[in-house]
Amino acid sequence: MPAHVIRSPGMQTYPTLAAIDLGSNSFHLQVGRVEGEQLFYLDAIKESVRLAGGLTANKRLDGASQRRALNCLARFGERLQGMPAGAVRAVGTSALRVAKNAPEFLEKARAALGFEIEIVAGREEARLIYLGVSHSLPLNPEPRLVVDIGGGSTECIIGTGYEPQDRESLRMGCVVFSNRFFAKGLIDKTAMKAAEIAARIETRIVAGPVFGRGAWAEAVGSSGTARALGDICRMNGHSDGAITLEGLRWLRERLIKVGDAALLDLPGLKADRRPVIAGGLAIMLSIFEELGVTRMTVAQGAMREGILWDLLGRVHDRDMRDVTVSLFQRRYQVDLAQARRVEELALELFRGIGTRPETASRLAWAARLHEIGISIAHSGFHKHGAYILENADMPGFSRRDQAHMAMLVRASRGGLDKLGVTPTPNAWTRILCLRLALLFNMSRSDGVVPAISLTCVGGICRLSLNAVWLKDNSLTRAALDDEVREWGKVPQAGIRLELA
Repeated sequence: MPAHVIRSPGMQTYPTLAAIDLGSNSFHLQVGRVEGEQLFYLDAIKESVRLAGGLTANKRLDGASQRRALNCLARFGERLQGMPAGAVRAVGTSALRVAKNAPEFLEKARAALGFEIEIVAGREEARLIYLGVSHSLPLNPEPRLVVDIGGGSTECIIGTGYEPQDRESLRMGCVVFSNRFFAKGLIDKTAMKAAEIAARIETRIVAGPVFGRGAWAEAVGSSGTARALGDICRMNGHSDGAITLEGLRWLRERLIKVGDAALLDLPGLKADRRPVIAGGLAIMLSIFEELGVTRMTVAQGAMREGILWDLLGRVHDRDMRDVTVSLFQRRYQVDLAQARRVEELALELFRGIGTRPETASRLAWAARLHEIGISIAHSGFHKHGAYILENADMPGFSRRDQAHMAMLVRASRGGLDKLGVTPTPNAWTRILCLRLALLFNMSRSDGVVPAISLTCVGGICRLSLNAVWLKDNSLTRAALDDEVREWGKVPQAGIRLELA
């Protein structure tokens, strides 16, 4: 196999990878060529979609913003035709986190793009941003502050090398603030002061010893707002390309003097950035003031590059999600031997019913974490575990991944007719495999599980095992009879469990 081609766990080769960043202001597509452990960026496409600008007062995406987004994604999909699903990762951020009609929009978006789309939490977005930024800069043993002002949120990260240590996502962005404080592009001293006060209040969430001046040696900005402010500072004689406090204060006075964003004509300010520059400036000024920044360099890397590097790690068998699962096992003092036993049997049963191997990851993660709720209380621990998985910050995981794992853990014990959620058809088979793996490992001992097999044809799942063993283990037989009855209570699952 050529050195520049890498293999996924499913044994597919990926000579190129693609990342799509569905930002609240702009959508980005980045394609990278794989050369061993390195990525070389190829195509890069950006379109100003202003998704956050289409959020109505009741937090719904309006028709115009949806049309802009879907048209953009259709063009991205045309560029990505022929690429395998495992080589493409699309990530949605702030606007899609808050939009109440995001689920309906995402169905149309996936159809337009031709690939799955994940929505990530703010801290996961911050992790991906730091990954992209750190790979675009020389390695430095000193801690860095990275600031990314997006359309709907602002991420602040402290990290060293390629590893982020502290991550926060703030509820302020250049599109949201421009719409809120500078309606129709009108700028005056009162509006600018109000925007800065609101931004400073939000920034104080991270101000202090963790993100304050003594916590980092270098400040770095990423994405469109930072690049625009750096260009303006450079082309108007206030820096060599970095963002400076002097330059930001000069720009504030200039904006107030002009009074209308549409009339701005500044060297370094592009037309597509003009409508949101006032909101972005207010946020950046507040960050400088609250965190003690006087100078900030501008990185070329951003979230889309971070998505690519994270995807490269996944197909190189260095999946951040596996790291996170291991950390959670330690944090919640999981019985590792029991988790291993349950995982091995659940995957053995899952493979036996002819399911594609690459779809087994969620089942494996759920098996490793099915007992994390015991740290809260033994009674109903599967419900506690599901709550943790659904709500915790889990680096590498999308919200959809976490919700699916939570559902599997919640369904691993108790009545199937009382789940409170509606699993997908494919999820029911994972639930069956996980429940059976738990049932046969009740003794929490190695070497007591008999040779068993599970086959599913036409909705009938037959569990085959030695009749003599079953007769000698009456407790297991009683538990299996109960399990058969449980599956009879959920005809919507499309599964009828039988003992053969």
